[in-house]
Amino acid sequence: MNLPNSITLVRICSIPLFIWILSSNSFSSVHGVKELLASAIFIAAAMTDGIDGYLARKRGQITTMGILLDPVADKLLIAAAFVTLVQFNPVLVPAWIAVIVIGREFLVSGLRSIAASGGFTIEASQLGKFKMVVQIVSVVAVILDHRWKEWLVYGNFVFPLHWIATAAIWFVVCVSLISGIDYFVAFWSKIDRRVTKRRRRAFVLSRRKTQPAPRPAGADVAPTT
Repeated sequence: MNLPNSITLVRICSIPLFIWILSSNSFSSVHGVKELLASAIFIAAAMTDGIDGYLARKRGQITTMGILLDPVADKLLIAAAFVTLVQFNPVLVPAWIAVIVIGREFLVSGLRSIAASGGFTIEASQLGKFKMVVQIVSVVAVILDHRWKEWLVYGNFVFPLHWIATAAIWFVVCVSLISGIDYFVAFWSKIDRRVTKRRRRAFVLSRRKTQPAPRPAGADVAPTT
């Protein structure tokens, strides 16, 4: 077990702890202990996504296990966060938003699996990477919104946490839908090109006619009696 894979496993193991903190009554919300601790764990887990990939490339430790575990860990973290937020802060994260966000993750995983079985890959788009950043911001903002609607900082300046959380959640919904469509279009274009190539190849093969075998000399001459 190399270091990058160990970091990925730590991210997976942090998911039950994150869910337990938000769902348990063992932590008080009077001073925001629950919200701050859950936010810190989620941010740390999300940061390991970039750390394990960087270390794997730098140390030359890219393995099949890491390739399989890394996207699974990402999707488990996001799915667990939004499912828990449906209960923790249902005003900002109703069930249908969680369905859209999680459904998009399963859609992309399914398309990549089908593409891999067909012999080609769908690379992660820049929009998909940006989506992950927006999801992290939205999850943390929604967790903090459970305790604070706004922060008073620098004298009279009010940090509108509730409005930031609301805007971030709606932005996540839009980015999830757009990036899901983007992956589907990329998948469909590759499938369409492959089908077109197969049809063209079949057409070319069908145009080739087999040459008849040469007949021996005198084969058409009637036998004499």
